[in-house]
Amino acid sequence: MSLPPNHILDRIMARKREEVAVARRERSASSLLGQCTEVAPPRGFARAIQESVQRCRQQQAVAAIIAEVKRGSPSKGVIHPEGEEGFAPEVIAQGYAAQGATCISCLTDRDFFLGDGSYLQRIRERIELPVLRKDFLYDPYQVVQSRALGADAILLIMAVLSTAQAQELEAAAGELALDVLVEVHDEAELERAHELRTPLLGINNRDLKTFATSLETSIRLAKRVEQGRCVVSESGILDAQDLLYLQQQSIHAFLIGEALMRDRQPGEALGRLLAACRAQQSA
Repeated sequence: MSLPPNHILDRIMARKREEVAVARRERSASSLLGQCTEVAPPRGFARAIQESVQRCRQQQAVAAIIAEVKRGSPSKGVIHPEGEEGFAPEVIAQGYAAQGATCISCLTDRDFFLGDGSYLQRIRERIELPVLRKDFLYDPYQVVQSRALGADAILLIMAVLSTAQAQELEAAAGELALDVLVEVHDEAELERAHELRTPLLGINNRDLKTFATSLETSIRLAKRVEQGRCVVSESGILDAQDLLYLQQQSIHAFLIGEALMRDRQPGEALGRLLAACRAQQSA
């Protein structure tokens, strides 16, 4: 399953174009829009993160955590050790919610990340926290699809989007009251991301050329983020030391997936992580 990183992105986006073509033949955008009216209104993903970050700055909370339901990845294969009951995304999300997550992220890509749109639907039916659809979006059809699935927010990855595409997708999200988390990996992508209006700016610590992660990426790029944006550090955050290190650099929001999903009880892993942070902060 392991492939060179750039080749993976090319293959993923080629597959997305095939998926969207098939989905359009099976169901029109207007039909999906009709389904959107049957879904409960979005629950304020950006607001939840911003309020949690504010509490962190006032030392009333440990960290704003977007806890991710992630079954696998192209570089690591299957991540979550499943029991006899199989993969239960809604149970994982409930565990995250019980242990202090601010929001949930759900992978919906099937072929490369072993996700599914139904996972997001099942999560949203069982928990009250806002849910991010994490996938490789490039077409406004996918934005409507995200709202129909019940997403409260979408991820826009600048590595696979032109600035014009990202702006088009953000506008489509706005029409459906969806929030946007825009993700960057380097200075060039950050400069383009500043053309978007979303307050949420995710910095992915993973190098797309080597797949290695470095927290220094968040620290370096966060210094260049426009005032008024909320930085979310993504990837490579493994333990309380990592969280506290980033918090010392005034980064208080984090998207964490693999470090939690490798545990049979991801919610409990989150609880231990946050407890360790509290213990170190009070030491």
